[in-house]
Amino acid sequence: MTAPALRIRGLRVERSGLAIIKGVDLDVAPGEVCALMGVSGAGKTTILRVVAALEPFTAGTVVVGDTVLEPGPVAPQSQLASFRTNVEMVFQGHALFEHLTAGDNVTLALEHVLRWDAARVRARARELFELLGVSHRADAYPRQLSGGEAQRVAIARALAPDPILLLMDEPTSALDSARRSAVAAMVRSLAGADRALLISTHDEEFAMACAHRVIRLDGGVIV
Repeated sequence: MTAPALRIRGLRVERSGLAIIKGVDLDVAPGEVCALMGVSGAGKTTILRVVAALEPFTAGTVVVGDTVLEPGPVAPQSQLASFRTNVEMVFQGHALFEHLTAGDNVTLALEHVLRWDAARVRARARELFELLGVSHRADAYPRQLSGGEAQRVAIARALAPDPILLLMDEPTSALDSARRSAVAAMVRSLAGADRALLISTHDEEFAMACAHRVIRLDGGVIV
């Protein structure tokens, strides 16, 4: 049996004594698109940020690949180097670096963190821009991109190191209905034999169009 790309057991998150996540168990398999749904405050984004090792958690375990995240403070970045290549996150609002072109946003980590050689970096960026249909915008700055283009560049940046788990937080929040349909089709295509997707969304239509499975959260638990 293939091991899950993501395994969460007994996840509990507390902030100032208040329980935000109250014991979540979740597996996401390679090739699967799993959507987390729920009202604002249900805990969707918190789970994504915990899985991305951006927030601490109180109890439970999170396993991605060979890395096990344990309760307590987030580990130093120096201890998460291999983990960072396995898990990437597309943030709500894209979070592109405004002073860098689209192309430089995508290649930054490949050059300065993974230390890939220039030819490999260029080839990977070209491959991703062609895949996502934004090759003609590689030299544009984020302020010059439409919402849909910026999102595709953010996805390209996240895919660059070829993670086994891609996290997406509210990917349709700034898009019109026509663009949401296109993004749903694209998201489904990003899952593969070696990659799983976990998506936070409040958009019912989008979730039904792209996800193999929908998990509903309410008050920090799966309902």
